[in-house]
Amino acid sequence: VQLQACGGGSVQAGDSLRLSCEVSGRTFSSYAMGWFRQAPGKEREFVAAIDKRGVSTNYQDSVKGRFTVSRDNAKNTVYLQMNSLKPEDTAAYYCARTRRTLFPTRDAGLYDAWGQGTQVTVSS
Repeated sequence: VQLQACGGGSVQAGDSLRLSCEVSGRTFSSYAMGWFRQAPGKEREFVAAIDKRGVSTNYQDSVKGRFTVSRDNAKNTVYLQMNSLKPEDTAAYYCARTRRTLFPTRDAGLYDAWGQGTQVTVSS
């Protein structure tokens, strides 16, 4: 399986970005998907996740109300809409798939396939 993330960029605080992650193969709709991020010098952290049907979601507290995770199973794509961006959102963002749970988990250890990062830089 391949996960291709895109949509990052350099923006000003308060701006919006939408990240996309297209997943190869025919089983996309069978698995929960997640977004993680990693800033320089920091550990990777959970951002958001969504179950296979797009019904149940899970967010890190710092992004609740600003970020929205969604998916289009017909397009094999998961999205992360990021509004009201802050400088502390600056990081490389990664999409990931889990086959180990149906729950939109924040446990990175349960994700078994990862995309390459897409960089988001937010300046004040």
